[in-house]
Amino acid sequence: MTKPLVIDYYSDVLCVWAWIAQRRIDELNEKLGDKIEFRYHYVDIFGDASHKIPNQWRDKDGFLGFAKHVQESSAPYVDAPTNSELWKTVQPKSSANPHLVLKGIAITLGENISAEMALLFRQAFFIEAKDISQLNVLFALIESAGHNVAAVKEALNDGSAIGALMADYQQAKLLIIKGSPTYIIDNGRQVLYGNVGYRVLFANIEEQLKSPTNEASWC
Repeated sequence: MTKPLVIDYYSDVLCVWAWIAQRRIDELNEKLGDKIEFRYHYVDIFGDASHKIPNQWRDKDGFLGFAKHVQESSAPYVDAPTNSELWKTVQPKSSANPHLVLKGIAITLGENISAEMALLFRQAFFIEAKDISQLNVLFALIESAGHNVAAVKEALNDGSAIGALMADYQQAKLLIIKGSPTYIIDNGRQVLYGNVGYRVLFANIEEQLKSPTNEASWC
């Protein structure tokens, strides 16, 4: 059986562009099935959101300016509904906690469950305006999905989850990941970054599927 084409996907769960990209990922999985394999990684974009946003947006009305930017960015995309309270009244301090918990889920419950919970975390934030930087919110979401919270907490307690998250963050630095989302296709044969449309993603992936090679190169 032919091995699937690996797509290493780097994102930050608080990133609106990754939220917009979610439907494109779903469509690629639906269209290409076992021909591709997404491997989910996390990158530190909003690791210190409580300081980054007011500092970077100080001349654009701080959190309120950033909130407006998020609303304007998501508005054209019907598959990415975004709660108007985000970054106005709901201001997560960091994306590190949800990333950490997702790594704990991957270790204890499996990568597929972690991918499912990542979507639920994003939905809780972008649609329901829940502050997913809070561990109690994350644990409640895991419980409501019917999964074993105690096992996930053990992965946080013994250091395995933070170790896996640090590996992601360090690898992102080594690869010079520019931001969220980033798609690294077939060990670097193709790198796509930012708000890449579905047709562009599909065309690039289809091209790689048509011309497999063991030689890796950066674009």
